[in-house]
Amino acid sequence: MKLSAELKALEARLGHTFSRPELLLRAVTHSSMSSPTREDNQRLEFLGDRVLGLVMAEALLASDEGASEGQLAPRFNALVRKETCADVARDIELGDALKLGRSEMMSGGRRKQALLGDAMEAVIAAVYKDAGFEVARDLVIRLWAKRVDTVEDDARDPKTSLQEWAQGRGLKPPAYELLERSGPDHAPVFTIAAVLTNGARAQASDNSKRKAEQAAAKALLAQLSKG
Repeated sequence: MKLSAELKALEARLGHTFSRPELLLRAVTHSSMSSPTREDNQRLEFLGDRVLGLVMAEALLASDEGASEGQLAPRFNALVRKETCADVARDIELGDALKLGRSEMMSGGRRKQALLGDAMEAVIAAVYKDAGFEVARDLVIRLWAKRVDTVEDDARDPKTSLQEWAQGRGLKPPAYELLERSGPDHAPVFTIAAVLTNGARAQASDNSKRKAEQAAAKALLAQLSKG
C-alpha cells in the first residue's frame, strides 16, 4: 500500500521506512475510526507497552549499575507512563498523523494525552513487528534518550513533590480547583489549577482529573523553580 503524505512525513521523523506500511497506518488509527476493513491500534498499543517496558528496564540497568530495585522502580514508572509517551509523541508530531473519527476530531483528539500516548506505544509495536526488536529498541532509545538521562528529576509524583515544597516553606498543602470541564461525555477534558496559599498557581488540562492535577502540579513546580 502507499502511505499518505502525513504518514510519509511521520515515517521520516521516526527514521524508519516500513516494509509493511499497513502497520504504521494501523498504529495511528484510533478506535473511533475503525471499521470492518480498517483495524484500530488497540492491539498494537498492548504490545508496544511491553516492548517499551523491556527497553526502558534494560536502559535503566545499564545507566546505573549500582541502583537498587527501589531506586529503579520509580524511574521506570516515570519513563513508561502515559504522560511520557504522549510527550514523546508530541516531539515527533504524531498527532498530525492520527486517524480519528469525527467526534474525536471535534473534541481535540490530536492533542489528547491518552490518545497520543496510546498511539506512541502502537507505533513502537508497529516498528517491532515490521523490523524486529533491535530496530524497535534503537528507536525507543533515540526518542527517550534525554528522558533516561534526566529521569531522576521526573521519578517522583509531582503532587507529592509540590506538597513537600509547600510544607517545607510553612504553607498549607496545595489546593486543586476544577476550572472547566469540556468535551463530550465519552471524552471529557478537565482543566484544573494547582493553587498555593502564597498565590502561586498553574493550570493544565487532561482527559482525567488525576492526570490534570498531576500536570498542573508539575507546571507549578516548574514555575516555582524559575522564580
